[in-house]
Amino acid sequence: MRAVRVARLDILLCWGGAWQSGRASVRSSVWSGLGRALLPQDCVLCGAASGAWPLCPPCRADLPALPAQCPRCADASLDGSVCGACLRAAPPFDATHAAWRYEFPADRLVHALKFRARLALAAFFGSVLAARFPPGAADLVVPMPLHRLRLAERGFNQAAEIARHMARATRTPFAPALAVRLRPTLPQSDLPHAERAGNVRGAFRCHADLRGRRVAVVDDVMTSGATLAELARALKRAGAARVENWVVTRTLKHV
Repeated sequence: MRAVRVARLDILLCWGGAWQSGRASVRSSVWSGLGRALLPQDCVLCGAASGAWPLCPPCRADLPALPAQCPRCADASLDGSVCGACLRAAPPFDATHAAWRYEFPADRLVHALKFRARLALAAFFGSVLAARFPPGAADLVVPMPLHRLRLAERGFNQAAEIARHMARATRTPFAPALAVRLRPTLPQSDLPHAERAGNVRGAFRCHADLRGRRVAVVDDVMTSGATLAELARALKRAGAARVENWVVTRTLKHV
């Protein structure tokens, strides 16, 4: 019983700290939502009137759909079965769900959120992921952590903003401070594929006892999967029973 109480206390403390540290971001999301509801928007891609969303219907239709994909890593798979790479060496996460290929124009939307602070896109991305999220699919929604130095530089964590909207839409507990990034790492996109796993090795720590819990990890882009794999290892070490990735875009290695 004592272990159960400690586990619950760890989770509650983590959630409490997360909500405290995220107050400014919550206020930003509230005002962003009010603005989206009250003010017409222009499409991020073409500039046409897009109503309540940051993307007009024709541009939404142009977003690059994924082909049949591996259920474990979301890379292309001819018949939607587990790919050869995952069969040879199963990743520490259990499944990956992606909305679009990381190609034009989806990549431009990701950049607009991340580097131009188009926060209305976080609500759009979150709603798209939420629409694919089966009821009760996870016990917690956890964003990919950003190191505090990168967070101070950018002013927000794009994964946390997407995850917040997804968690709210799916009525799943949101735990933005459950995992932390211990050290700043080089951008994975700047490194050769062979160096990416080493760049993020040991980069994450989980602050809660997750025994028996199913965790949905949210991120904007999945490339090699090394960062998501390292976070999944940290969550599994903390006792998570299942870790699934929910990503906006996926770079395909095998097409």
